[in-house]
Amino acid sequence: MDLFSRSWTALRAAVAELPDEDFARPSGCTGWLVRDLACHLVVDAEDVLITLVTPADTEPTRTALTYWDVSATPPTGEDPLDALTVRLAAAYEEPWLLKFHLDDVGSAAGRAAELADPGARVRTRDEVLTAGDYLMTYVMEWTLHHLDLIAHLPHVAGPPAEGLARSREMLEEIAGAAFPASFSDTDALLIGTGRRAPTDAEKAELGKLGDLAAKLPFVLG
Repeated sequence: MDLFSRSWTALRAAVAELPDEDFARPSGCTGWLVRDLACHLVVDAEDVLITLVTPADTEPTRTALTYWDVSATPPTGEDPLDALTVRLAAAYEEPWLLKFHLDDVGSAAGRAAELADPGARVRTRDEVLTAGDYLMTYVMEWTLHHLDLIAHLPHVAGPPAEGLARSREMLEEIAGAAFPASFSDTDALLIGTGRRAPTDAEKAELGKLGDLAAKLPFVLG
């Protein structure tokens, strides 16, 4: 719960401190500007609120690791829901309105997470998880989207180190292999999820790990 809160607080603070002009810059999400990513975070916060008040009385069907649908195809930005996010973001018109909504709904999601019983079972996407596992999936979500936020904004602070480390651990468990020790947590996440291509030197390091390079990227959805 604490790691969820720290990751989410850091991401919301980063968005809150952006100057207006940064909202029109590209993000690390294909086809999305920073304003589109911020709008997606509003939807994510709503998802947290909805899920935490949707109890389940059956055994969990997913964990924090098996929750993800993994593919090797990075998003193109043409998915209908992705396109809807772009239209919703444009409707805000002024960045301060988007900041206000994210702070309002995002703060509520943060409070709900702090109050949640980690062992309680909740339902989302027709699956059942413990609240603790569900919120841990969002540590990965917040961390990756924080990296997306700063992809073209080098002046903005990145995600907390502990969130990066835990997200790397989870990605390695999903991959069934560890990334090279020479990779920083950030580089492991960016390369592992297809957010950037490895350099020649990084390809050489990956090549020492058997078939891991051939499995990349691990696109989480």
